[in-house]
Amino acid sequence: RSEIIPKTKQLKVSNLKLSDAGIYTCEYDSHTVSISLHVFELTISSDGHFLPNEVPKLTLMQNSSKPLPDLSITLFNSNNNTVITKPLQNNRQKYILELKKLEATDSGTWMCHVHADSPSINQNIAFDVKVLGFQNPVLERKYATVDSTVILSWHLNFQKIIWKRGFTGQLNWKQQENATPHELLDFNVTAWGVQHKTKKSSHFWFEIPENKPESTIELKLPKVHFNHSGQYQCQLAYNGRYTQNKIELVVMKVSANPVGPLPRGAKTTLICQVSSPLPPNAHLLWEHVNGTQADVKKSKQNEAKVEVNVSAAGLWNCHLIEDNDMKISLRYPVEEAPVWISYVVTGASIGGSVLVFGLACLCIISGISWQRRRQRAKRMIRARQYLLENKTCQCQK
Repeated sequence: RSEIIPKTKQLKVSNLKLSDAGIYTCEYDSHTVSISLHVFELTISSDGHFLPNEVPKLTLMQNSSKPLPDLSITLFNSNNNTVITKPLQNNRQKYILELKKLEATDSGTWMCHVHADSPSINQNIAFDVKVLGFQNPVLERKYATVDSTVILSWHLNFQKIIWKRGFTGQLNWKQQENATPHELLDFNVTAWGVQHKTKKSSHFWFEIPENKPESTIELKLPKVHFNHSGQYQCQLAYNGRYTQNKIELVVMKVSANPVGPLPRGAKTTLICQVSSPLPPNAHLLWEHVNGTQADVKKSKQNEAKVEVNVSAAGLWNCHLIEDNDMKISLRYPVEEAPVWISYVVTGASIGGSVLVFGLACLCIISGISWQRRRQRAKRMIRARQYLLENKTCQCQK
């Protein structure tokens, strides 16, 4: 592993090892020159490949002519910010440091700065930290309206960090936090970054969009139903370790009670609701188009439903607002029933009332008649018993 460069008389040592440390002496005629070689070896756990929330350990070893200097070690992350470390071992020959929990954004080239006063050492050692994960927020909330089309996307960072190792993953759905999860699809990514997806469930209809970047996992719901709401969880597995990312789908729908055109003088209740309670910074809002401020109805905190009573035809909008930002809206037109329908309804009401009154009268008359027949029957029974008890016999003379 060593060679002498003829022109400069330099000694070149390749693939240094700790055992290469020591004093090297160059003799030329009566001249002698000695150089002390100090060798550092820096290693990181898991070969520098991590998942989010894992805690790496950094090991720095040194070897040189005795005595070994006392080192001061400072770490800088890929953003050139100082990283706080926890020393686990320090015996001058071997230093073990525990780093903080990693995030996907920590991926990049880190720097280990080694300093000593005697002998004077100022050495920078670069090393790579690769954290396989998602570029999405930890928990993303997505809103959709009934019958709309929604696409849920998870953006992986394996191409950005040049992750040249294979891993697998799957996409699960559950309607509530404690519900049983359903596996929708699984996928695997080869060491060359080629992705393969397979549908695993027909729990409800969904599509896998094609011609998307290999670093993106997508799920398409062509027609959202109210029961499609819930948590969609994408999980990555690498070398027996796991990481996951969730998207919560909140679905909104509007309805009326009773349904149908509004007869003159009648009332209906418009109902706007979402599939799960809203966070404190979000609320529902009914708004009458071209109406007044009095025609606005807002949901209470953490409520998943808001109702408004309507007595006239018009167009109403229900908005879902988060941090003063309108996320989704649904319209509900309240139509006025034709005049003849109002007459029919009125006539039906009057006719129904008359029918009920007639039936009541009939029931009363029938009851009185039945009561009289019953009393007459009782009198006949008593008379028959009296005659039987007091019967006499008359004989002719």
